[in-house]
Amino acid sequence: MEMKSKFFDELTITELYEILRSRSEIFVVEQNCIYQDIDGLDYRSLHVFYEEDGRVMACLRAFTREEGTVQIGRVLTLKHGKGYGERLLREGIQEVRKKLGPQRIVIEAQCYAIGFYEKAGFHVCSGEYLEDGIPHVGMQLDF
Repeated sequence: MEMKSKFFDELTITELYEILRSRSEIFVVEQNCIYQDIDGLDYRSLHVFYEEDGRVMACLRAFTREEGTVQIGRVLTLKHGKGYGERLLREGIQEVRKKLGPQRIVIEAQCYAIGFYEKAGFHVCSGEYLEDGIPHVGMQLDF
């Protein structure tokens, strides 16, 4: 699978549809969480994703939250345990640094995924809180 990295206006209609389809499959159906995924932030986001046979198999989005700080979110893989998540995060961070040039990257991580993000260099920077009924913590990666 080849990585693609595009700002919203660069996405094809099919790529956008497949990103939204994958996000719905994981965050709404698999995690049984009803929430507003289409929140307006996609317009100003960098979308990093992998396709296989026209299907988005892994993706994330990144947007500037404030001067020097980029937030990564909507991180997912359709096939678990295949290493796609680690690859996506590693290469996604490289793309974010290259295209957005932040001093730090922040993420609102589901608590079960803390170890996953720590492997990429993130550290917990907040207490636990609920978002859409799921325990989260803030995490940060400084450069």
